Amino acid sequence: MAAGSGCPGFARVPLGSEPPNPAHPPDPTMSTQVPENSSRRDFLQATAAGAIVLSAPSFARAQGGASAKEIRIGVIGCGGRGTGAAVDALTASDATRIVALGDAFSDRLDSCAAELAKKGPRGTVAAEKRFTGLDAYQKVIASDVDLVILASAPGFRPLHIAAAVAAGKHVFAEKPVAVDPAGVRTVMQAAESIDKQGLSFVCGTQRRHESCYLEAMRRVHDGAIGEIVSARCYWTQGSLWVKEKQPDWSDAEWQIRNWLYFTWLSGDHIVEQHVHNLDVVNWAIGSHPLRAVGMGGRQVRTEAKYGNIFDHFAIDYEYPGGVRVLSMCRQIDGCHSAVEEIVQGTHGTLYTSSGSARIEPRAGAKGEAWEYTGENKNPYVVEHEHLISAIQSGRRINEARRIAESTLVAIMGRMSTYTGKEVSWEQALDSKLDLMPRNLAFGPLAVPEIAVPGRTPLV
Repeated sequence: MAAGSGCPGFARVPLGSEPPNPAHPPDPTMSTQVPENSSRRDFLQATAAGAIVLSAPSFARAQGGASAKEIRIGVIGCGGRGTGAAVDALTASDATRIVALGDAFSDRLDSCAAELAKKGPRGTVAAEKRFTGLDAYQKVIASDVDLVILASAPGFRPLHIAAAVAAGKHVFAEKPVAVDPAGVRTVMQAAESIDKQGLSFVCGTQRRHESCYLEAMRRVHDGAIGEIVSARCYWTQGSLWVKEKQPDWSDAEWQIRNWLYFTWLSGDHIVEQHVHNLDVVNWAIGSHPLRAVGMGGRQVRTEAKYGNIFDHFAIDYEYPGGVRVLSMCRQIDGCHSAVEEIVQGTHGTLYTSSGSARIEPRAGAKGEAWEYTGENKNPYVVEHEHLISAIQSGRRINEARRIAESTLVAIMGRMSTYTGKEVSWEQALDSKLDLMPRNLAFGPLAVPEIAVPGRTPLV
């Protein structure tokens, strides 16, 4: 629906909210949902098993060309991110074809259609299959599509996921998958339906599909750094794009076009962007945090055009077993930049970032030094290869529950920062917070209040 952003790094298309950054992989040819009563060891073994199936032969069938069954794709959200994901899907397999497009705005739809048409017949979408408006997603889903790419502003993601799954469609959804606990619960419910229907769901947490991350996590879960005792993760960078309000834009249109700066649309940058790093930490530890205490504010981006989000966060997460994680994210020019995860164990420390993974042993410990030197294919394409292979082979992937949990980790950090209160996992999961405006339509729409720690209530 709304104009999207892209994830540079491996070049997904400009216009992005994410600077050159890594990619992280999942357990692609199998469900990634972990039963509530499973142990951490069970979780890690499942992850390791998924890493094994991710080898090239596992998705060879996706490269079957004309002999493979055509997979018809609809794109919902035609900004930079949606356009880039569509290009990646076309690149991933000759069996893919883009057959429907939907966006809130005609200019975004037209630019996406023009870009995809450059890819030839498989990217050329007929005029009658191009839909605009806030209900465009319904028309795309109702089209003759097998798979939908969901890349509108994150605030719409739960609605779009639920609708796609209810219609029996496979899903590629950009991250995050929600901006509030109400949305997270919607996605968790959809995850169960995905399993029951035998569908596949892959999320744009590309690190879960990147070779260096997969090998690093295999080693960590095999004990290469010993028992994990702490971790740190960072996404600190400069400022991003901003859309100034135009005279002919309604309040609602401006907020949707300028979606990065409104919590109801983006979740704030801790949710929209930093979720990548938090997902890696969850992956390494094999769990979600028990509680969070956060600090942050709105130091530099104070003008009205920056909506109601913060420009910096620092969160102290407590994971099971007393493992502490420091999470920091910032979008302020002229400051130190870092996009990485650091996981410390009793035998050594893992360092991961875009295209890079290494382990440094602790002095006197029995750990060994290691650095990834193998092939590291573009994970933005590989994630689509894995999804397409799952659809064609019937060896399912369901990442919905996992990314819903990682999204909630980011949301609970934001909730703690906005309110100044400690927030437990249960409080976040059960919270009645629902940021989506009621009866949304193009027209007047007040800008939500800016949170003030100590004053903003914890809902």
